[in-house]
Amino acid sequence: MNLWISNLVLAQETTAESAQKVAEVAQASTGTPLWIVLLALAAAVILPFVIGQWLANLLRVRDMGNRIGVVLFALVIGIAPFAIHMLTTDPKDPSKPRRLVDVFNYGIDLAGGTNLVFQVDRSQADAVRKLKDPRTMTEMVSAVNKRINPSGTEEVTVRQVGTDRIEVIVPGADSERTQRIKNQITNLGDLEFCLLANRLEHQPLITLAEDVEASKGTGVREIYQNGKLVAKWREPGKLHGSTTNYKDIGMNGDVKYRQFERNGKQVMEFLVVCPEREDLSITGRDLVNSRQEMGQDGSPTVSFQFNSHGGALFSRLTGAHLPREGANEFKTRLAILLNDEVHSAPTINDRISGSGQISGQFSQPEIDELVAVLNAGALSVPLVKEPANEFTISPLLGVDIRDTGLKATLVSMIAVFAITAIYYLKAGIIADLCLLFNLVMLLSSMALIDATLTLPGIAGVVLSVAMAVDSNVLIFERMREELERGSSMRMTIKNGFDKALGTIIDSNLTTLISAVVLYYIGTDQVKGFAVTLFIGIVISMFTTVYVARVIFELLERTGHLKTLKMFSIIKQTNYDFVGKTRLFAYASTLIIAAGLLVVAFRGKDNLDIDFRGGAMITFSFEGNEARDIDAVRAPLAKAFGENISLERLEVLGEDGKARELFRMRTVIDQEEAEAAKTGKNVESQLRDKMRDAFADSSFKLLQQTLQLGDTSVIAPSTAKLDEAGTAREKSFEGGQQFVATVGQELTPGAFAETIRECLHEIGGTDRYVDAENLVETLPADSSVAPTAKTQSIKVRLSNSVTPEDSTKVLASLKSKLDGQPLFEELTTFSSSVAGHTQSAAILAMIISMAAITAYLWFRFAGMTFGIAATIALVHDVLFTLGAVAVGAYLSQTSVGRGLFLIDFKLNLTMVAAFLTIIGYSLNDTIVVFDRIREVRGKNPKITWDMVNISLNQTLSRTLLTSVTTIITSTILYFFGGEGLRGFAFSLTIGILIGTYSSIYVASPALVWLMNRQEPVAKPASKKLATTAS
Repeated sequence: MNLWISNLVLAQETTAESAQKVAEVAQASTGTPLWIVLLALAAAVILPFVIGQWLANLLRVRDMGNRIGVVLFALVIGIAPFAIHMLTTDPKDPSKPRRLVDVFNYGIDLAGGTNLVFQVDRSQADAVRKLKDPRTMTEMVSAVNKRINPSGTEEVTVRQVGTDRIEVIVPGADSERTQRIKNQITNLGDLEFCLLANRLEHQPLITLAEDVEASKGTGVREIYQNGKLVAKWREPGKLHGSTTNYKDIGMNGDVKYRQFERNGKQVMEFLVVCPEREDLSITGRDLVNSRQEMGQDGSPTVSFQFNSHGGALFSRLTGAHLPREGANEFKTRLAILLNDEVHSAPTINDRISGSGQISGQFSQPEIDELVAVLNAGALSVPLVKEPANEFTISPLLGVDIRDTGLKATLVSMIAVFAITAIYYLKAGIIADLCLLFNLVMLLSSMALIDATLTLPGIAGVVLSVAMAVDSNVLIFERMREELERGSSMRMTIKNGFDKALGTIIDSNLTTLISAVVLYYIGTDQVKGFAVTLFIGIVISMFTTVYVARVIFELLERTGHLKTLKMFSIIKQTNYDFVGKTRLFAYASTLIIAAGLLVVAFRGKDNLDIDFRGGAMITFSFEGNEARDIDAVRAPLAKAFGENISLERLEVLGEDGKARELFRMRTVIDQEEAEAAKTGKNVESQLRDKMRDAFADSSFKLLQQTLQLGDTSVIAPSTAKLDEAGTAREKSFEGGQQFVATVGQELTPGAFAETIRECLHEIGGTDRYVDAENLVETLPADSSVAPTAKTQSIKVRLSNSVTPEDSTKVLASLKSKLDGQPLFEELTTFSSSVAGHTQSAAILAMIISMAAITAYLWFRFAGMTFGIAATIALVHDVLFTLGAVAVGAYLSQTSVGRGLFLIDFKLNLTMVAAFLTIIGYSLNDTIVVFDRIREVRGKNPKITWDMVNISLNQTLSRTLLTSVTTIITSTILYFFGGEGLRGFAFSLTIGILIGTYSSIYVASPALVWLMNRQEPVAKPASKKLATTAS
């Protein structure tokens, strides 16, 4: 085992190396010989161009050979993931038949998944102290999210529950993936660079460590001098899959180590020298990035690069311990600690600062995990290795709702293809081919990046295809203009694409800017939307501008396209759009103000549970029969109101049989208000409500029983502990201890939470505010794991809890648990994370608008275009927000029920809908602005007549695109079921208002901004404007 440290900056992988890695991955996943994989890869790259040249020669269009090859190559890329999936066997179960739909990862709403709840390891000395800082858990949630969802493309949920727990929901995870995720989450990721103590340089420290060992035994692993940590004993890392076999890090360099027996096992520890000051420590925080590479011996390693601060410290450390010259050259050895274990200890041969490489007999899974963990950063506090709770979640959407939504999605897509083909005839059929090409490449890209498909996500893909029609419409309307001028078919195609290109680039580039900003600034959930949006826009531009042009030109040059006929519903028009500008401005202001008043009136009711915070209760019923989730929801909705979410869980018992549980999330505004008035805590109120909800139901909640043993005084500990452990034991000496026996198994951690509730209740607001430090629970049977469920729990109370209060705690425990419903979990989850999510999403939108303004300033040579577009965006978002609130308010009326309105809530799906609205509105506005710029020519001013002419000329395109997209969203709204209704409602309103705002908000705002220094003449009444019809 070696660690190779290099001063060379990590070089980027070459294309050949990347291809080699892709081939190796493919070979490993399919079992196919590497040479066959490489041959197939070469064929996939070369054959499309060979076939393209052959077709070009055959059709006598030789200059188009490479262009045809590019289209065929893109098609190969599009179908490759599906072909590979269908032509290979499942590595886990070769006999299992392959299904095309299995190439995707599906969200929790469609496929269910795994729910894991992890708890902070309070036994660690610093954990409880760090938990007092509210930022600690926020940082923990962020680090965990980055580890298991670094790209942000998976619909993984990570959130804080209670004060010291993190809930992770992973869609469709099998047992192997679940275990890998557990390892990634609980791996502390604490990387530290130190020195191994040697007798030549560190003899005084070694002597001190030997003296401490002689007086206090091997249980003391931290060596202090004058109150400062100067050295520590640490074990080598373990070989993969072993709990006893150490990695071989060598004994050379006269390093200090010790071997002894602990709990019947042989233990080895090396003495590690700590930095003189904390600010000189070199840790994982000083790394810029890490990634997998091959070591000099061909084994997998992890390379890393320091930031400037870490590089300077590492240069100082290695420079101060260069090899000693002389006959017996002596070399100091580094100590590379990962999670407090020495994984490698290389010799220092030279001063090192920039980057390096870690090797240490790592397996491939360990390498993958280590890279993810180091790039995400270390956890602020350690988590207990085994989850406090682990459940299998059924799909959140019922089968009927899911199937209805998928059918509506399919119907809406067919409608888009049909409308395009019917209206534009031959050109429409070509457009449909490109849209199909677009869809295949988009889905292929999502499969390649492991993006997760949810029902709203699938609807979003369909909607993106509908919106991609917009670019085709721009081109076709330009072609219509050329045909009306009498241009030849070849010139019609050329000018149609050329004249529409600028508008297409402008509208799509601004959306790409939004996607990039959202990815870098938005929350992890918004990042997933941003990635899909970016890919969708890039593919849409490619298929519309490149693929479609190749098809049109190929058909024309081979004589298969001599004429282009199109329907023209909208003829020449001369509408005075801007004549009623002031009227529409007043109307918009009043409607938006009314909508925002409803938003303010509804207050927190506008927000979904995860955006508000609340409580989470996991419960089960007596008996083993399966229960309908809607039947369970009914009494809960009666007791808690409609603002609840309910999911079915399964957990495997020791007998291997699945046990059914349910988890409810609900807001707790009413309970918090009651607690403020009466002093009865929220948890007690929730218990009472749950009991009352099922009092008259045929469902009987599983009951808990509790027996409390005799209390005794905790005697002084005789164990040899370090300073932190000794201080903790001192805090319990003289306190009360007892054994509790429960009828239904609980984890000691869950039992401790209940005791802390009791302490808070009897202590009021002034006493026992630090209850987390005053309770310790462990299984009474020492052979049971500390985090495992058990019926017998040993409880210790700190000496800070008086004997009188200990008695009160016992009584309170008895009343809370004995004969009461058993809750696997009853905890509150903070709205602070939701507040951060909202803030990040809003900030991302604001910065996106600023970036769009800057781009349009550059593109149109004036800030006014960008500001006018931003005004329209703000108008659309506020209007839609008000409409969602009004719709939710009307949902309780007969009118609302007739319109299929429901109590809409703002959640992450709604955020995605609003972001889609911004993209659509922006496209519409830029199309109008481009035509205004064209009509304006070199005129320094923009007049009302110019705006009227431009709006009339683009009216056909505006209405056709809007109708196509609105038909899609309307089908999703009325026939997609409740799973899509809020998403589709927002989009339908947003698209309508986006079309309106491009005409009656953005354009008048542009005229006002351009000419605000002087009065603008009203439009001439007889000025003729024509559409591109």
